[in-house]
Amino acid sequence: MGITERKTRQKQALRERILDAARRIVVREGFAALSMRKIADAIEYSPATLYLYFASRDEIARALCTEGYAQLLATFEPLAQIADPAERLKAMAHAYVGFGVAHPQTYRLIFMEDPTYLSAALGAAPEAEQGAGSEPDKRTDQHLDSQAQTVAPLINPAASDDSSDAAMHLMVSALDELKAAGRLRTSADGAVFSQVLWATLHGIVALNLTCPVFPTAPLGAIIDAALDAWFGEREPPAASRDASVVATTAANDIPAAALATPATPSAPAPRAQRPAAKRKAAGA
Repeated sequence: MGITERKTRQKQALRERILDAARRIVVREGFAALSMRKIADAIEYSPATLYLYFASRDEIARALCTEGYAQLLATFEPLAQIADPAERLKAMAHAYVGFGVAHPQTYRLIFMEDPTYLSAALGAAPEAEQGAGSEPDKRTDQHLDSQAQTVAPLINPAASDDSSDAAMHLMVSALDELKAAGRLRTSADGAVFSQVLWATLHGIVALNLTCPVFPTAPLGAIIDAALDAWFGEREPPAASRDASVVATTAANDIPAAALATPATPSAPAPRAQRPAAKRKAAGA
């Protein structure tokens, strides 16, 4: 092994140590407790050494988000082989919530902290690389524009064929299959409906992580109830049921009066009494 290759491996190994230490701190104490000095203490290096590998704590957070998001995608990959789109969506929903519950700090870091962390997970360039040397106003505008372009495929996957958000594309694909088969009770396209589904799943995870009184029922039952509300069989409205009864009656030549609820018979009216016959006079 040459000197250059040895140095490259050593640098890569130290970078992994930094990320491992940061990951343990986030999992154990939460993202707020993460600092460059605490990471340096954990790996027994000076804080100055860390800055040779990462420009800031935020850059470390973005690297952790990228890893965490890849882990989430890995849980979806085998589910893409499920043939029935409704069952595929159900499995993805359970996997998504399961990931958030099993990795709460990672989920918070990706979806509930700085929006640029999610952008990084979806392939955005680090903030330090955006607009360097520009005027403050222009640098801010460039950063916002770049972030919007990165997150746009997530918000509307149809807007880009090169979206890095494979998870959302899997969801959109399943929804489009359901709609094409007439099994989706909505006029919205898959890209829009996937946002609704994602918002619901994120709400379940976020409430589970932040609300001490949620849930009062098993999470699996809550997920199934949410999916059934969209994909389950819906009872037709009363007007439709009445129309169906009328059509069936006509088709079978059943008099409509025969289906009417019979009136409760009233009590018979008292019979009128005849006047008593007059007696004949004696000797008549």
